[in-house]
Amino acid sequence: MSYIVAIIGKPNVGKSTLFNRMLVRGDAKVKAIAERMPGITRDRNYGTAEWEGRSFTVIDTGGFYAEGLPYEEEEMARQVREQSLLAVEEADLIIHLLDGKEGLSPSDTEMASMLRSSGKPVLWAVNKIDSPQKESFALEFYGTGASEIFPVSAVTGLGYEELMDRIVSFVPEAALGSVSEDANQDMPRIAVVGRPNVGKSTLINALLGKRRLVVSPVAGTTRDAIDSVCSYYGRRYLVIDTAGIRKKMGGYAKTLRSASKSKQIDEAAVERLSLMRAVKSIERADIAVILLDATMPIAEQDQRIAGMAEEFGKSVIVLFNKWDLVEDPDARYKELKQELESRYWFLVGIPFLTTSGLERKRITKIFPLIDTIMAERRKRIGTGVLNRFLGRILSTQPFPSYRGKPVKFLYMAQTGTEPPVFNLVVSHAQGVKDAHLRYIEKALRAEYGFAGTPIRIYAKSR
Repeated sequence: MSYIVAIIGKPNVGKSTLFNRMLVRGDAKVKAIAERMPGITRDRNYGTAEWEGRSFTVIDTGGFYAEGLPYEEEEMARQVREQSLLAVEEADLIIHLLDGKEGLSPSDTEMASMLRSSGKPVLWAVNKIDSPQKESFALEFYGTGASEIFPVSAVTGLGYEELMDRIVSFVPEAALGSVSEDANQDMPRIAVVGRPNVGKSTLINALLGKRRLVVSPVAGTTRDAIDSVCSYYGRRYLVIDTAGIRKKMGGYAKTLRSASKSKQIDEAAVERLSLMRAVKSIERADIAVILLDATMPIAEQDQRIAGMAEEFGKSVIVLFNKWDLVEDPDARYKELKQELESRYWFLVGIPFLTTSGLERKRITKIFPLIDTIMAERRKRIGTGVLNRFLGRILSTQPFPSYRGKPVKFLYMAQTGTEPPVFNLVVSHAQGVKDAHLRYIEKALRAEYGFAGTPIRIYAKSR
């Protein structure tokens, strides 16, 4: 088990910025959103750090105050606090990050006392110390009762080496070695995507069997992409929860209550980053699980999400969630099947399931389907077999000539997997049109399957 370091602190002290700096280069894909706005990070976010040959897991957490969170709704504040406390419980070492610009506050002292009572080793780091001349600003934080204070700047890196040296002094030698290879690379990577408020986090929590993610009925709760490892009958799956993809990414304001006043905060920048994160999650996944609300029509945005997955060469599974709210399941099932065929016409034989993340209905059927699709993505057909197949379909379907000359099909070979890629070597590639390639793809699927996964066929001249 990896050594775990959790970064804990109030909102807007720079936890995500420090988290991003600590990640090894190969783990840059899990970087957290870092904005100058309190409350951006809500869920726990995990990454891998490495320093002086020792590797460890680092957890970014949502900012919270020891006694409630004055700037957000009460229920959301409770869940953010819960996630941070779970990170404390999970961690082997805690970094209490403090704000050197704001100075020591009563809540800092209270949080320091709470973290100390956890029985875990705690390091106190004072952030936003951007120059050596400001290091004296950190002295007042000895008022937390800390025996050692680390002045740092997560932005510029000042004091960062000293902090990392101290962190790895706690990391056992068993953690020695490079982490350049992704330990999760052999797991199927599943990105759960969809519009806001369709139940993505609820579904993943049901799959994991615990409250790994913040779940809220407020649309757009998840902003970062969060990785979770899920086990099913001994097989492991990397599940990525993503921010809900909004139909329009224009600016809008949200009211956040503070202790003294209400203020309007423009979250357009965060929304754009969330969309980018969702796209990146699809890019690094093997399978995109598109979650739809079974009680609502399939929207144009749902079609765009599927098109995005297909463009990236990802397999697609459609889950109709909230099936417990459907009044006439048989009739609705037929309607949705027709909608799928109409909306997702570009996805051949798209697999779909009806489920309820809230009531955990039929959620385990997802895993056998994932295994089947992964096998199809990795399927490879020998060149000899393919060329016999090509000869059969050419004998039944003549292709037109190009500039008065017949197009000669020389051979066909599979050149890649995940998704399957085929090269069709011909005398004149310009003479092979998209309609011809679609015909070959249809015949290929009829003969060899490739269910639930895109196929790429390229015509190349000799």
